[in-house]
Amino acid sequence: MKIISGIVALMLSTLCFAKEVQVADTGITFEAPDDFGPLSQEILDFKWPQSRAPRWVVGNETGSTTIAYDLKPHDISAAPLKALMGDFAATFERVVPGVEWKKQEVIHLSGRDWIYFEVTSNAIDTDIYNIMLVTSYGKEMLLFNFNSTKEDFPQYEKALRNSVNTIKIP
Repeated sequence: MKIISGIVALMLSTLCFAKEVQVADTGITFEAPDDFGPLSQEILDFKWPQSRAPRWVVGNETGSTTIAYDLKPHDISAAPLKALMGDFAATFERVVPGVEWKKQEVIHLSGRDWIYFEVTSNAIDTDIYNIMLVTSYGKEMLLFNFNSTKEDFPQYEKALRNSVNTIKIP
């Protein structure tokens, strides 16, 4: 009986508890790690100092690991994603310091194709690891950015990757 209890305890300790988050009134949902919540205005202002903060962000208490998501008024529904991916990558390389690409591809998730980027770069005070996804949603562009300091990424990597796979679009 002790062996079974030990196995169950081990299995429970490896589970990543999550909570469902909804993107505004869209019906789009994803699961965020259970310890993630809305960030303070102070943290948002620090992470996005040029007033380019996404409309919605959840993260850990310090803001070192976040999931940012937004709908932008750009209709990309007719754009070939591979071409758009190249345009986005070129822009990143031009404006983001220290870009190092890990992946650039088109993936299929939640019944649609997405631009998928994994990239490390330099932020204001540290190096960061980003997993970014872009797709069309009606006449808007839907973006997700799973972001962590390189230092914290190993601790949150599994939870962030699990969260990516929970994105649901009605």
